[in-house]
Amino acid sequence: MDTTRRVLVTGATGNVGPHAVAQLLRAGVPTRALLLPDDPHADRVPAAAEVCHGDLADPAGLDACLEGVDAVFLMWPFFTLDVATVPAVLDKLREHDCRVVFVSSIGVHIGLEPVDNNCHAYLEQQIEKAGLEWTFLQTTGFDCNARLSWAAQLQAGDVVRSPYGEAARTPVHEADVAAVAVRALTEDGHAGKRYVTTGPQALTQIEQLRIIGEVAGRDLRWEDVPGHAARAAMVEAGWPEAYAAGALDYFETLVDQPETLTDHVAGVLGRPPRTFREWAEEHAGDFR
Repeated sequence: MDTTRRVLVTGATGNVGPHAVAQLLRAGVPTRALLLPDDPHADRVPAAAEVCHGDLADPAGLDACLEGVDAVFLMWPFFTLDVATVPAVLDKLREHDCRVVFVSSIGVHIGLEPVDNNCHAYLEQQIEKAGLEWTFLQTTGFDCNARLSWAAQLQAGDVVRSPYGEAARTPVHEADVAAVAVRALTEDGHAGKRYVTTGPQALTQIEQLRIIGEVAGRDLRWEDVPGHAARAAMVEAGWPEAYAAGALDYFETLVDQPETLTDHVAGVLGRPPRTFREWAEEHAGDFR
């Protein structure tokens, strides 16, 4: 691991970014966190990190944040930022000769996500065209999606009402996504690789809920609801309609065919990925 590299972490207050910042700092890597000036979750960034205020929506203002940076951990906020700024952002990364590790999606790997939907496949294409040194992490769902999707219902009762309970995913711990990213950011040998980052096993949504109930000491139940009702709720919550429809269509396919499972995390890290149960035990207090 090259601890002389300076790394800029975008999405530093999200689900994966804080793990990436913390792991880089523990490894002795100079680490800079890109935060919006009014980021309400700034306290998620470890105190030892250098904080730089900037916005991917303002590429011209990124120069100060990129000064002296050798590598960038890139997460794009698709729901809140138009991809029209992507080429200008990538121009800035090229000007500063930055290695890029981009958190992409399993949808690109399996061919479900077209380039013209202006999402992860589009970003991958643009990064390649920009001539940057890159590594793509094509992730399955994060373990924390269970908390984000179900927490409100579980605070109100013991039942999760959602579609496709038998959909089997291979969810990955956010800290493992960060760990693979840290290797790619600070080691040679990862350029041009597409790592399909998955957890160690396929679990249906019902099985995930059962595990949460076991670690939280609660008797939790799943009730399937129609997909169209869930789509309306997702759109109301801020999902673009095309994304909501695509996500639900994908979950429907996972009822009959479990999500892709790979050994890429173990191959990069030299250890098995963390299990969903391990994640649930870490966050049991959120579900009690």
